[in-house]
Amino acid sequence: MSEESYLARLNPEQRAAVEAVDGPLLVLAGAGTGKTRVLTTRFAHILHSGRAQPWQVLAVTFTNKAAREMRERVAAIIGQPAEGLWLGTFHALCARMLRRHAEAAGLTSSFTILDTDDQMRLLKQVMEARQIDVKRWPPQVLMATIQRWKDRGLTPARVSPTDEAEVANPRSIAFYAAYQQRLLDINAADFGCLLLHVVEIFRARPDILEQYHRQFRYILVDEYQDTNQVQYQWLRLLAQARKNICCVGDDDQSIYSWRGAEVENILRFEQDFPGATIVRLESNYRSTAPILATASHLITHNEGRLGKTLRPGRNDSSGEKVQVVSLWDSEEEARMVGERIEQAQREKISLNEMAVLVRAGFQTRSFEDRLIVLGVPYRVVGGLRFYERAEIRDAMAYLRLLHQPADDLAFERIVNTPRRGLGDSTIAAMHLAAREQGIPMMAAARELVETLKPRPRSALRELMAGFDRWREALETHGHVRTAEIVLEESGYIAMLKADKSPEAPGRLDNLKELTRAMGEFETLAGFLDHTALVMENNEEAGAERVSLMTLHGAKGLEFDLVFLPGWEEGVFPNQRSLDETGNKGLEEERRLAYVGITRGRKRVIISHAANRRIYGNWTSAVPSRFLDELPEAEISREGAQRQRVADSVFNGPMAARRPPRIIEADGWAVAPRPAATSTYKRGGRVFHQKFGYGTVTGVEDNKLDVSFDKAGQKRVLDSFLEPG
Repeated sequence: MSEESYLARLNPEQRAAVEAVDGPLLVLAGAGTGKTRVLTTRFAHILHSGRAQPWQVLAVTFTNKAAREMRERVAAIIGQPAEGLWLGTFHALCARMLRRHAEAAGLTSSFTILDTDDQMRLLKQVMEARQIDVKRWPPQVLMATIQRWKDRGLTPARVSPTDEAEVANPRSIAFYAAYQQRLLDINAADFGCLLLHVVEIFRARPDILEQYHRQFRYILVDEYQDTNQVQYQWLRLLAQARKNICCVGDDDQSIYSWRGAEVENILRFEQDFPGATIVRLESNYRSTAPILATASHLITHNEGRLGKTLRPGRNDSSGEKVQVVSLWDSEEEARMVGERIEQAQREKISLNEMAVLVRAGFQTRSFEDRLIVLGVPYRVVGGLRFYERAEIRDAMAYLRLLHQPADDLAFERIVNTPRRGLGDSTIAAMHLAAREQGIPMMAAARELVETLKPRPRSALRELMAGFDRWREALETHGHVRTAEIVLEESGYIAMLKADKSPEAPGRLDNLKELTRAMGEFETLAGFLDHTALVMENNEEAGAERVSLMTLHGAKGLEFDLVFLPGWEEGVFPNQRSLDETGNKGLEEERRLAYVGITRGRKRVIISHAANRRIYGNWTSAVPSRFLDELPEAEISREGAQRQRVADSVFNGPMAARRPPRIIEADGWAVAPRPAATSTYKRGGRVFHQKFGYGTVTGVEDNKLDVSFDKAGQKRVLDSFLEPG
């Protein structure tokens, strides 16, 4: 392909970024502005113009998929296979370097790269050798600390007293040093070591660093806003000689601080490389003008940004306004989303082009339930469906066993979850006793408990006593409160609180959402029947499906129709983020909102509810402050009520931490919550997919008492019934 042909495909901004070959360059690439095209075309341009050979360019991506795509595109432009490239992820490139210079790190070139499970086993060995109580100092917490230090480029010798003071365990540095020594002893490295070792080699061995300075004439970096400290240090060391480094990124899409990413890396690029060229890609080829104007106006409220404004790349000012829908409660919100998905289907929009993007994983539950009722296929992208998640399955096993003590599968799942010191031999003994006597495993456990050794005997006796208490609580406190008691007294909540992994808070939120879901049912039995039906809804391979995912998981994706529900204070912006990092957290939450809006190509619908059910009780919700930061000229507001939050509430240094409050109703009347009514009447015949045919014996709003011909008396929601 000629130089004229591949450059002719670029707009003026993109071409400027490709042709500014020599010297440091920062390409600020807004959402949908063609950053991948710029990066790959620049790579190909360097090769095509003879400025470097393939092995003299270092190209860094964040995913293997991005690396493969870049390799294919470069090969297509230069018209031959792109061989001998130093192109890959940070970890892949550092592993390649470390194999070359393993001896400088105290390893041999055949070192093993450990996965997460092996890392944890090795750390436990280190702790056990020092007779450390793993209950008091959980290995997961210590491992998270070690990995956090590695992300910051800190070896044990570089961890300062201030760094150590940030963690609870006063012996963390000693454990870190022992863990690193153990890795060397077995000739192994974990993923954090790959970068850390190479950076330390570059610092200690200038001769080795000089080899790479001579080799790499140009450095290309994708998604620079997502780099952590050790990645930043590695790049700076490699670029300090020639300074021909091109970093492509978007400070407005830096949303991974919980993974160690530091937006400051991109914000200080001009300080790190004086005289750097800055090219802004602002022509968006994805979204309509109102969507772009809304996202751009929202993000201007952030102070920590370099600044750019997205505009339509095709000079098209048309398109629907962004809709902001105010609803009475979260149930009405789920109904609204379901109805508009069905309407979009009637307009011939593919389900594959629709997405519901939530701030936290637990929020998908209400939309999953609604889509199942409507018979709309869906997928949960980047995670399991709500009722398939491990913590939900564990909690459901406790509840199933509470309802039906003969449920052996549920008993097996929770008898040692959380760990109670019940080994395989103890569980095998229960199995044997249950089979020989023809009784459930729980009954067998009660008979065996006195024959066990002291530790398992005490643990099993406590568990049996717990179930006795919880069954009494079920009669006196109801199923929602009892579920909370079970999760607390079983030690399950304590287990998750002790887990300091990034996923643990989300798992706790999922359990809270589970109890909220239970509040929609009159009895535990009714809830268990509902979840059984939910679990039976299997996806058809290859079928069109609506995508449900978190905003973090949606980065890089695009859809014709995007729903952004739950824009309320505490939900979005997320209260935990505000509490932990103050205004810095608020700005990242706003960047997350910007990412969500810019996922939409043609239509974006933002919604918030005035009431949400928490632990079975309705509580008032305050509209997100982000709603008042949207440009009125580009949005349309609708709904039964519309509350506004005055800017003065959020002024001052503690603005991000101050609890929000409702200032005004903005002139819209708040209608009373409509009563749910059913079209079914007493005495009518109905059909249920699981229970079969039956007769309605009672009607309460949209809940029906039904006497099924074979399954007996049940209380079910009318949405699960068909006329019989």
